[in-house]
Amino acid sequence: MVLLPPVISARSNAPALLGVSGSASLFRYRTRPFSLRKDNQSLHFRREKVFHCSASSEDDPVTGTEHSSRSQDDAEQSENASGSGVENATDEAVEEPLKISSGPLLPGVKASGDIGQIPRSVIEVLRDQVFGFDTFFVTAQEPYEGGILFKGNLRGDPSKSYTKINGRLQGKFGDQYRLFLLSNPEDEKPVAIVTLKELVEPDPATIPEWLAASAFGLASLYTIVLRNSPSLQLDPLSSMGNYQLLIEGIPGAVVTLAILAAHEAGHIFAAKNMGAKLGVPYLVPSWQIGSFGSITRIISTLPNRQDLLKIAAAGPLIGTGLAILLLLIGFAFPPSEGQGIIVNATAFHDSLLVGTLGKLFMGDSLKEGASVGINPLVLWAWAGLLINGINSIPVGELDGGRISQALWGRKVWSRVNGVTIALLGFSALFSDVSLYWVVLVIFLQRGPITPQAEEISSPNNEHAVAGVAVLLLSLLICLPFPFPLS
Repeated sequence: MVLLPPVISARSNAPALLGVSGSASLFRYRTRPFSLRKDNQSLHFRREKVFHCSASSEDDPVTGTEHSSRSQDDAEQSENASGSGVENATDEAVEEPLKISSGPLLPGVKASGDIGQIPRSVIEVLRDQVFGFDTFFVTAQEPYEGGILFKGNLRGDPSKSYTKINGRLQGKFGDQYRLFLLSNPEDEKPVAIVTLKELVEPDPATIPEWLAASAFGLASLYTIVLRNSPSLQLDPLSSMGNYQLLIEGIPGAVVTLAILAAHEAGHIFAAKNMGAKLGVPYLVPSWQIGSFGSITRIISTLPNRQDLLKIAAAGPLIGTGLAILLLLIGFAFPPSEGQGIIVNATAFHDSLLVGTLGKLFMGDSLKEGASVGINPLVLWAWAGLLINGINSIPVGELDGGRISQALWGRKVWSRVNGVTIALLGFSALFSDVSLYWVVLVIFLQRGPITPQAEEISSPNNEHAVAGVAVLLLSLLICLPFPFPLS
């Protein structure tokens, strides 16, 4: 994304800003097109009349919208001193409106359509009264879809500066506009965006969320029961009427659903604690492991990256914690001889964490190629552990993707996202779970993540440690156990 070069408005105080006084003969203008490139897509703007001014025989092109640090009264006096000829020239060269046809800089922001643009008078108040030397000193401004992007120098702590600027914005205009303080991905310099409130509010769902979520939930419930009933897996269609086989899968389904519920409860508790609103969770069915977890939208605009980290990390921490507890209980209480579920020991190579725990608890009985009996709770907890692990992979809008963006910012998130998708695509050659998962991520969860109001501040060390722990647990769960069992 390349930001527009700033241009001086034909209605601005050109002589006052440049310290030039004179008649209209000192000014002339020409037209030129602008374009904005983002993701190989060219966004064209209407032509704008740009002043050239000169204090001598040589032209001095004006290419910036930088406004003077002088007070508004000084600027008005300088403008009056420029004479009536300059005023006539300004009236003749009326600036055509700049309108972005598509491609908003903020992901998830709707096109302005009939809502309108921010009036010029409001922009002047924003520039001169809302922003300031003590918070964000504006050096340039550029048109934005339904709003204005301000470049400048950030002063002091970003979170404190945002609080001051947003307080002034609400004091001047109430709840009409939304402020975002972001980092430009091109040069990582701070930018501020003020946009209309209507453009960042979520669209109402065409289908009631609870209705769609119920349909997904019923499908997931069936696949979870199916996954925990070996007899149903052999012939699911002809065995549908056999309720005894369904009952066989209920205990495992209860354990899996309990782990999923703990995961979602973590998200809900963290969001409620900070006053954020979440959408209805959509359980995603899976033939391989029962369910891929749930998709939950964050409806509110979160204040900062730390709040995003709190919500994203809470679910995996609680869900994974419960799964590990149940897994340890299953290993600690092995079945009697000839009891339990018989599995091939090779299965423990599928997870570094489970393979390590299995070897610690089962010792020499866990040998290569051997058939071993294990407590069913081990398999049930393992499924819940895997669901939490794959949702903590740092990609897209998964919990892990949100954690990586909260920890390191949007630019690093985009790089990690690309590398992770490539690795998932490679692993899909060897695992059907990876194949289905990468397809699901690409079509439903690839992002980008909805921006937070202030994205420059990093989370504190305490929350950062929790986020890194979730990502490390995901690696331990999803990476294979590489050592021989014998």
